[in-house]
This record gives sequence, structure tokens and C-alpha cells, in this order.
Amino acid sequence: MSVAHATSTTTTIPEAPFFGGYSAQSTHFDELLSGPSQIRPAWQKFAESIQRVGKVEFTRRWEQARRALRENGVTYNIHGDPTGRDRPWELDPLPLILSAQEWNGLSQALIQRARLLNLVLADLYGQQSLVTQGILPPEVIFANPLYLRACHSVPVAHGNYIQFYAAHVAREASGKWQLLADRTQAPSGAGYAVENRILLSRMLPDTYQACEVQRLAGFFISVRDTLRSLAPKQRENPRIVLLSPGPNSPTYFEDAYLARYLGFTLVEAGDLTVRDNRVYLKTLGGLIIVDVIMRRIADADCDPLELSRGSRNGVPGLTQAARAGNVVIANPLGSNLLEAPIFMAFWEKLSRHLFNEDLQIGGAKTWWCGDISGLNLTLANLDRLLIRPAFDPRGASIFPAQLTSDQRQELIAKIKKSPTQYVSQERIDRSTVPVWSNGEVVPWRMGLRSFLMASGDSYQVLPGGLVRVTQTDKYLAESTLAGQGSKDVWILADGPVKPVTLLHPASEPLGLMRSGNDLPSRVADNMYWLGRNVERAEGGIRLVRCFIARLLGETGSGDQPELAALLRAVTGQGQLRPEFALHNSAGQRISLMESELLAFVFDDRRAGGLKNTLLAVQNLSNVVRDRISIDSWRILNRLTQDGMGNFPLGVVRLSDVLASLNQMILTLSAFSGMGMESMTRGPAWRFLDMGRRLERAHYTLSLLGNMLVPAEAQENGILEALLEIGDSSMTYRNRYLNILQARAVFDLLMTDESNPRSVLFQLQAILAHVERLPQDDAHALLSDEQRTILSVQSAVRLCDISQLVEVDKGGQRRALEKFLHRQMSLLRGLSDTLTHKYLVHAAASRQMTEIRLGASF
Repeated sequence: MSVAHATSTTTTIPEAPFFGGYSAQSTHFDELLSGPSQIRPAWQKFAESIQRVGKVEFTRRWEQARRALRENGVTYNIHGDPTGRDRPWELDPLPLILSAQEWNGLSQALIQRARLLNLVLADLYGQQSLVTQGILPPEVIFANPLYLRACHSVPVAHGNYIQFYAAHVAREASGKWQLLADRTQAPSGAGYAVENRILLSRMLPDTYQACEVQRLAGFFISVRDTLRSLAPKQRENPRIVLLSPGPNSPTYFEDAYLARYLGFTLVEAGDLTVRDNRVYLKTLGGLIIVDVIMRRIADADCDPLELSRGSRNGVPGLTQAARAGNVVIANPLGSNLLEAPIFMAFWEKLSRHLFNEDLQIGGAKTWWCGDISGLNLTLANLDRLLIRPAFDPRGASIFPAQLTSDQRQELIAKIKKSPTQYVSQERIDRSTVPVWSNGEVVPWRMGLRSFLMASGDSYQVLPGGLVRVTQTDKYLAESTLAGQGSKDVWILADGPVKPVTLLHPASEPLGLMRSGNDLPSRVADNMYWLGRNVERAEGGIRLVRCFIARLLGETGSGDQPELAALLRAVTGQGQLRPEFALHNSAGQRISLMESELLAFVFDDRRAGGLKNTLLAVQNLSNVVRDRISIDSWRILNRLTQDGMGNFPLGVVRLSDVLASLNQMILTLSAFSGMGMESMTRGPAWRFLDMGRRLERAHYTLSLLGNMLVPAEAQENGILEALLEIGDSSMTYRNRYLNILQARAVFDLLMTDESNPRSVLFQLQAILAHVERLPQDDAHALLSDEQRTILSVQSAVRLCDISQLVEVDKGGQRRALEKFLHRQMSLLRGLSDTLTHKYLVHAAASRQMTEIRLGASF
């Protein structure tokens, strides 16, 4: 029988209510109201509590919560948007509330369905008796592109083919829950459900406590425990990784969130390799065996060797490693099969055959057109049905009633030509739920995604879920990526709710540890380039800020020596195009340089521009957000918000820019402080700091060359600008008062190892990092990177400052130029050495069948 809603007494909406003006549609089931002004019992405590909060205070709290969503970077389309922008996660502040009685009935129905799906999947990848006995047509596997033949007879841990399961359900007009679709491959959304819960419970703490809402943590404890139990050979502390498609995945935020929440290592395909039928994690310290993979990528993309030669997200040999029983993949490869809409036409039949019982939750009535009776019924009732591809779970649905006459005839011809490729379904008029929209509560259509996790010989249901809402049923797709709004789901408890936490009991023995070299090389690479880009942004900001300040202050006298030197610097560092240095005087350049500088600061299409660099910082911080603190991530996420989006090109002037540049310097300084004071001195920090030190050393060498090599008769302005850009003005004044000399300035910025901005200070820090990197103990000689950094350090420490700053007969400092170029070349070589030794990943994999005759080997 179908699962129906619980019935009980109702409560009348009070006068001047929070839900005033809300009215349910008579043709749909409404989650809040059972009749005009009659609140359902499950909503009573919520309505009473929210009434005390009031709309004004509710609005204020909601604005704070929305700000927290932005600060936490909750998105569903990180790097996946065609415009390259992140889309914020759309959360509605009013939850869906269900009673414990109703939820228990729905949970039992979903558990029955999960068990059924597990048995069917086991049969189809095993004996296939359901096909041979005629219970299922052979097309469900032999004509189904989702069926992976390479996965037939691959053993699965504990005989469980589905560890994670998500069900799309909705209410029809009678109030009965109906199942719309199954997600058996790598269901997404559970992480967003946790984030929704955290936001709403903090926004409405008194209401949340008064409603006695069941906690979510117990479900994720089951997730962690189940995955640990799946490990081959039952290792005591198995290595579990969460395999993500990477930052271009629409749900990358959730991948990183779940990895952090569950304590798993977040990896991408490039982090893993298969050797001797075992999966290994590539780390700085070598290869580490992986026991369990919680995958978030599609079946066919998991292994470019056996499953899909076009995949760039897979691990070559992964299928064979699973076949050998050396790694467990959850969900197992091939589980996407049951998401094909064709199965919706057979679940009732399968339940009676395997369980000798009816399904406890019905599904949308579905007919397969490959069956003659299903085809005839579909064509006879075309206008009241929707048409779906039989084997594509994410294929677009067609509503024949909305087609023109010609389009309708074309569809009928396609169905008759290839009837096995289509199914038809009855449409369900989904229920409505209250949504907060522009300060009012209005009814929107809703669908619920519920999550289940295998636990022993049954399943545990997340006491909540993810509700998706839209104004009309037309746009309520089954995917969480379609951009609808979302809601938290509050399941009421029968009594007081006990606190639940993922933390281990304090009494449990715990071995003490220190950070080792088990950092994935890809993460080290990202941390390294995060450090370089952060420092590149800061150096560019300091230089451009100094240039703009003098440019605006010297518009009446554009030929000042420091402006010419600064112009060389900004041109040499890539802030301006080289042709701007070719004009006769700085005065002629001013109007041209203004637009060019603005483009450098604000145009994200400008290669090497400031905004482009800051976007790279933001993207890298998103990739490594499971490796840095939430405060550090928030600081970096603010960089593109601190004035970058406030001034559209063509409107802003240089005088408007300085305040934004100052704010960005403060933001970057805050990140530096977090790194120095709050980040554990492990490999991740080491590569982050090494990237910063290398970039700062290279930048300072370049700056000194551009500013000092062409000597000027009056250098005071140039030297003052150098000290300002190098953030060393106060130190210089304390030592030398107002006497500016090239020799003293060069010493402070180059060879003074007590100055954290000097080149020698950076080299000392880099050497300390390099000596702590993993080395081959069998070799007594210094490594290439050690020799390189020692060479640069010795050259800087032993350089003759007086000789280097001396001006030759041609008015140049050629010795200085040669010296600086030599050190910059060595630092570039050091970066290449570090990259090749620690950070390079395997090239893109190719399927064996791509090797053709005539290829060159």
C-alpha cells in the first residue's frame, strides 16, 4: 500500500499571524494547511514559536543567515557555470516539518525499496535470473548503455551493491507519497542538507529546540562506520578517500564539505594510481594503499582503461583492482543502471516476485513502450502523459500536450520507430509548502530527496533530507543542479532529543600523531600555487598602489624620475603593456595609462591582471578548502569582494581605486597572519609558504632591476618608492633617518636577513622548507633543490653591495643587472625542480584500443 500522511487534529492560525495571507490551493495537498486557516499538527509548535519571533525579526535574522551562506561559500556550481562564476546555494528559511509517525512510515517504505534495488542490481550483475525467467525484458541490460559489461561478476563487499541510496519523492493531491526517481550511482545532496540544517538551527535556535527536531549526525556516523567495515581484510584503521571529479564539478562544495565532515581524504583521479591490482594514494612521502573509495563521479568515468576512453576523471585499472577485491568502491561500479527510467515500469512486479509483497510506496505509473500494451496505452493517452527516454535518467521529459500538431506527429513517429527507447509516465501534481518570498509566505511546489545508507543487512534513513521548491511544477526537475530553491527538513521526535556527535568518545584510546608526508601531491601543488598567486597579487597591488598615488599627485609634472622608474616596473611586471613605455614623456602617458591601469585592476579577462590573479586565488582556495581553516578560506573569498565588483569599467577612475587596493592589502595581511599563527607546520603549510617565499624573492629581484638598473641623477623619489613597495620605509627611517642612498636601500631589501621583506630572508625560509622535504636517505649528496637554493643564498650573502650599486660610464648598473638576472634564473630553475620532483602528476590516460598501427613508439 502507499504511504499516506498522518491525520490528527488541526490548529487555527491566530490573528495577525506570521502565516497571514497564506492560502493553500484546493487542487493540491498543502504541507502547512489542512483547510482554510487550519494548521496541521506537526507545524503547531513551529507556528507558535515563529509567531513570537515576528516578521521583522525573522527578516533581520534571515539577512544574517544569507550573509553566512555567502561567507561559507555554499554553492552548487563551483567553476561549472558557463560564465565562470559561482552560484550561491538557494536556501529558503522555512523548513518542511513532518511528524515522527509519518516519517517512520515513509522511512520503512524507502528501506523496503532500497533492499529491493539492491537485490535486483545483484542479480543483473550476477546470475541474471530476472531476465532469463522473463520477469524483466532483456532490453534492460542488453540494450541499456548504462549496463557496464566489464563489471559483471565483480565481487562487492558484503554482497551489498548499493551502500548509498537517494529517493525522489513527492505527494500527490490525496496526500500519499509517490516515488519519482531513484539515485543509486553517487547521490548528491546530503552535504547540502547538513549545511541547511546548520544555518536554520542557528537562525532560529529557540524554535529549533522547541520543535524537538531529530538530529542528522547519527546518519553520518553510520556512513563512516559502514565504509570502515567495508575495507578489505578488515584493517583496523583503513584509508578511506572521497573521489571527486574536481573543482569543475557542479557539487564540488559538497565533496569538500563531506570529506571534511567525515574525516576522509578528498582526492581526484590524478591523486590515485593502480599498481599490482591495488589502488594507491600518491603523496609526498610515497604511495599509500587505499582501502575504500567513496566515489562522487559517474560509473563510466571511473576507469578510462575499461569503461570509457574519453574519461579524464577516472583511474586506469580501477575496475581490475575492484575485481581483485583489493579496494571497495561505494557505490560499486555499475550501480547507475537502476536509474534508467525503464525500471520504473517493473518495480511493482519485481517486489511481488522477490518479496511476495506490494511496494509500500508507489511510484509514478510508468509504461514501457517496448511492450505492445504499453505502446498502445501511451499513444491512446498521449496528451495526459509525459514521455521520457527509457535509458537516460537525466534526459529531458517531453510534454505532448504542450506540443504543436506537427511536433506531436513527429514525436509519435519517433516512438513508433523506436518504441524500446521510450517510457511514458503519469504526471503527479506535487504538494505545496510555505516559502518565504519578498517578505511574505507563499505556496510553492515541492519535491523531497531522502537519503539512505546501508547498515548491516538493512538501511538507515537520514532523519531529514533536501527539499527542492519552485513556483510552478514545470521547473521542478529531479536534479539538485537545476537551480531551484532548497529547504531543510525537520523530522519531529517523539520526545526529548539527545545530542549526537561524530566525535569519538573521550575514553576511546587514541594514538598521538604529527603531520607526516601523506599529503597528496596534487594538494601540495595547489597549496604551492596558492602561495605564489597570493604573493603575486600582493606585490602587484603594492606596486600599482604606489604608481597610482604618484601619478595622481604629479599630473602637473609628469616627467618625475620616480614615475619613469615605476613605469618600467609596472611594465616589467606585466601590469601595463610594453608599448606604454615608448612614449616620449610621462605626461603624454597619463591619459593612456589610466585606462590601462583600470583594466589591469578590474578586467578579469586580462591575463596576468589583478582581478585575474585574485580569481585564481579564489579558485585555488576552493580546491584546498578542506586543508585550510574556514577563517582562512573566508579571508581569501573576500578578496574579490573588497571593491573588485563595485566599480564597472568605464565609470571608475583611478582616484576611486586606492581605497580598494588598501583594503585588499589588509585582507592579504590577514591571510598571512592566519598562516603564521594558526596553520600546523605540516607539508601543506610548507608548500604554501614556499610558494609565497619564492614569488616574493623573484618579485623583489625583478623590482630592484627595473627601478635601479637605469640610474637617475636624482634617485630619492625612486628609493622612497622602493621602500614603500617593499613595506620597509619605517625600518629604513629608524636606521638612517631621511638620508636616502641606493646602497642602504639595496642592503635592506636584498641582504638584510632580519627584514622579512628582503630577498635573503626569503631564501633562508625556502632553504628551511627544502631541507624538510622528503629525501632519499640512501643518497648522501645534496639534492638538486638544495644545491640551487644554497647557490642563490651564497651569492646574495656574499655579494659586494657597493660594486653592484655603482653606476657605470653609460649611466647604467650593468653589474647589478647581470647579478639579478642570474639569481632570478636560478629561482625559476628551483621552481621547476620542485614541480618535477614533488608536484607533477601522471599524464592523461588512454584506453588500450586507442593505440593504432603506425604509431611511433
